[in-house]
Amino acid sequence: MKKFISCVLAVSMMGSLVACSGSESKNYTVSYDGIALGDVSSGVSVHDPSILEVDGTYYIYGSHMSAAKSTDLLNWESIGDGYMKTNPVYGQIYDVADQAFAYSGSKDSIIPTDDRSTHVWAPDVIYNETTGLYYMYYCTTSTWNASNLCFGTSESPEGPFEWQGALIYSGFDETNIDATDVLDYVDEDYAKKNYIKSGEYNYNDYPNAIDPTVFYDTDGRMWMTYGSWSGGIFLLELDPATGLVIHPEADPDNNVDPYYGKKLIGGGHNSIEGPYIMYDEATDYYYLFVSYGGLTSNGGYQMRVFRSKTVDGDYVDMNGEYPVKGSNHADFGLKLSGNYKLPSLEKAYMATGHNSAFVDTDGKLYLIYHTRFNDGGENHSPRVHQMLMNAEGWPCELPYQTQGETVSETGYDKKEVVGRYYVINQGTDISSDIANPIIVYLNSDGTCDGSEVSGTWSMADGSYLMNITVDGVDYSGVFCQMKDEAGTDVMTFSAVGSNQSVWGVKY
Repeated sequence: MKKFISCVLAVSMMGSLVACSGSESKNYTVSYDGIALGDVSSGVSVHDPSILEVDGTYYIYGSHMSAAKSTDLLNWESIGDGYMKTNPVYGQIYDVADQAFAYSGSKDSIIPTDDRSTHVWAPDVIYNETTGLYYMYYCTTSTWNASNLCFGTSESPEGPFEWQGALIYSGFDETNIDATDVLDYVDEDYAKKNYIKSGEYNYNDYPNAIDPTVFYDTDGRMWMTYGSWSGGIFLLELDPATGLVIHPEADPDNNVDPYYGKKLIGGGHNSIEGPYIMYDEATDYYYLFVSYGGLTSNGGYQMRVFRSKTVDGDYVDMNGEYPVKGSNHADFGLKLSGNYKLPSLEKAYMATGHNSAFVDTDGKLYLIYHTRFNDGGENHSPRVHQMLMNAEGWPCELPYQTQGETVSETGYDKKEVVGRYYVINQGTDISSDIANPIIVYLNSDGTCDGSEVSGTWSMADGSYLMNITVDGVDYSGVFCQMKDEAGTDVMTFSAVGSNQSVWGVKY
């Protein structure tokens, strides 16, 4: 199945197949005989999109004070974009700049930004059921490890969100720790022993205070997960009456720090960031989504997922494991998608990452992220894909952007699913390589084969669930008919196994 990553197929005008090896496939354009190209554009650029649904309207909030709304998860209207003094979503943040950016986030901060400009990154909005207000959590950021989590409130999901205060600080040393609230929760000896090493912030063990996302657990408790490159991903409980952090008692045996909270995964300055936790009632699991790699188009940015039966973990992957300090994090976490090319895509999707996720009112599960493209630039656009759970309760991302598809609960006739598929394997690597498709035939006798692979497949009677085994690796997934980017109705499958995602599109 590894050959799904390294093989590239070209289809001639007669439909013959030419397979090639070689690990590099950057900027490779695949021509598809008789398959139309399409460009389902969102119309906006929202980086690090975080989703909120309110009365049938979907809102996404992103870095650099961007936000947009939609009624179909496909066509988006901008409601705020850029560091404008009159940004309607962020309210009076510049009027209180001496507070909001006091520690980090501007040229005038205690720890100035690297480029001397204002920064507001990765917001997340939640409706607070206790106060009846919308709460936005975000970070003002200066350097790669000096950041400040803050929050604001509004009566409307469209703002203005009025700045309320700072929550968590990172990146300090002995000279500026007094500018934080750290010593309100730990004594100076503890801070110097744990948070500061050799005169610098201990970024290998403690987080960069960035990328906050907030959610309720099944008991109605409110939580914030956050973190990034540096010490890993952390979890803190929030007080719904105030929106403030509830700092826990220290519990080093369970990775609980009295200031930063519980470490869930990561550490050692590995490329793990953008955490998002979604609870799915149907499977009774909490799913922790994170992004690996660098966020540029050739940085290998990608989405991974872990799951847990309890809100504070352990969050594990398909092998029952998770990355810790000193481990190769590429070996852990189910990789949902990274760089890939499929029929009907005008360009390869690159650096798909920093996602949010939610269960809609009709029970459908969605994954929301931004993507770049292999066009030589760094332009980006949000995308929304539906997810379906496989038989074992792991999310399978459907191959194309959602256009209102609904999976058949009673499954599909065999004649609808047998045939020739363009198949990609997302693998588990962190690189600029593009997962390009090869041809695999699902045969009516339950075998599958292609120029480079062979195996078996099956589907459950009266269900959309399916399985495919290729080269000795088992993948459990789903069939779903949907539209490709050109609007053509196609049968697809999405299956996961050994922390890899395999997608197929039938033409």
